[in-house]
Amino acid sequence: MTAPRRAVFGAFVIGLGVSITLSQTALALLALLWLWRLRDPEARATARWPLWQPVLAFSAVSVISALASGDPVTALGACKGLLLVAALYVTADALAGPADGHRFLSVLLVVVTVAAVVGLLQTVACPGPAADYGSPGWLYHRCYRARGFFSIYMTLAGVLSLVLLATVPRLLPGAAFLRWPTLPWLVSLAGLLATYTRGAWMGFAAGVLALLPMTRKGRWLLLGGLIVLGLAALAGHQQLRQRVLTLGDPRDPTVTERVYMWRSGLKMWRQHPVLGVGPGGVRREYESYALPEAVKKRAGHVHNTPLQILVERGVLGLAAWLWIWVAFIARGIGLLRRLPEEAARERALVVGSLATIVGFLVAGLSEYNFGDSEVVMVAWALMALPWVADAKDPRRSAG
Repeated sequence: MTAPRRAVFGAFVIGLGVSITLSQTALALLALLWLWRLRDPEARATARWPLWQPVLAFSAVSVISALASGDPVTALGACKGLLLVAALYVTADALAGPADGHRFLSVLLVVVTVAAVVGLLQTVACPGPAADYGSPGWLYHRCYRARGFFSIYMTLAGVLSLVLLATVPRLLPGAAFLRWPTLPWLVSLAGLLATYTRGAWMGFAAGVLALLPMTRKGRWLLLGGLIVLGLAALAGHQQLRQRVLTLGDPRDPTVTERVYMWRSGLKMWRQHPVLGVGPGGVRREYESYALPEAVKKRAGHVHNTPLQILVERGVLGLAAWLWIWVAFIARGIGLLRRLPEEAARERALVVGSLATIVGFLVAGLSEYNFGDSEVVMVAWALMALPWVADAKDPRRSAG
C-alpha cells in the first residue's frame, strides 16, 4: 500500500472512533483510489469482492423499492446509506494479510479506548440527568450516559461492542503474542457499561457466547468472564443495576414503547408486503400507523433492524439482507474448518469477525443499528477480516 493510501486509511480508522466526518471523507477517498486502481487488469484480477452477490441484490431491491414508493426522490436519497458498504471493500483491499489485519485491530482498539475514556469522564463529571450543563459541550452535553465523541450513547455502545468482540480472541489462552491489549480492552468494556445501553449489552453477550463453539481454548474463561461481568453489574451503581434488572421487563416503559413500535411496523408492512414503503418511509408514514396508546407518534425507525428492513423494503429486501449475513457466516465457518489449529493469527481474525456480526445482529433486535452510520461502518470494516485472513491467494477470496 502506498504512503498516501496508508495515510488515508489511517484517517479512516481514527475516524471510526472519533468523527463521522473524518471517517466518511476518508472512506470516499479510499473508494475513489480503489476504483482508480481497478483500471489495471492485474489489479482487477487480484481484487477481493467479498459478498458481492448479496450486497448487489440488496442494493438493487432497495433502489426498486425506492422507485416504487410514494416519494421516490426522498426514498432514493435515503438509499445513500448503501454507499457505506464501501468500508468492506476498501478494508479488504487495504489489508494485505493477517499481520495487517491485527495491526488494524490494534489501532482501532486504541482509538475506541480513547472514546471510552472520554465517555467515562462524561459520566463521572456529569452533575445530573439534564440534557446540557454548559461548556465544554463535549463533556457536559448529554453526559448522563457515556457517548464519547458521538452525538448519542447508543452509537458509542454499538462501536465499542463490535470492537470488543473483534478483539476478544486476543485475550484467550494460546494468543499470548496478541495479549498486549488487555488494559485498553477492559477500559473499553467499562465504557460500554457506562453507556447503559441494554441492546448493545445483549449483543456483546451474544457475541461472547457465539465464541464458545468456535474456540478450542478458553471457553470456560469466556463463560466465567461473562458471568462475573453480569454479577459485577448487579453489584454496581444503582442505575447500572436497574438497567440490568429491567432487561426484557415488559413493564419497563422503553420496552413497552418498543412493542408498540413493532406492532405499528407490522401494520405498515401488511399494507406493502413485497417492496415495503421504500427506504426512509418509516419517517414519512409512521404517524398514520402509530398506536393510540403509544407515547411516540412520530419515529424514523421501529427499533428493530430486521423489521425496519421488512417495513421499508418488503419481503424481497429482507430476504436479500438476510442473504448477506448467511453468506458471511457460512464463509467464516468454512474458513475456520480449513485453517489448521496452529494458524492462531488467522483464526483469531475470523473468530473475532464472526462474533462481531453475531453481536451486531442481536443488538439490532432492539435498535436500528444498521441505520447508524458510525456503527455500520465499523461492522462492514470488521467483516473484511475473514478475507484478510485468507489472503495468501487473493483470487480465492473473490466469492
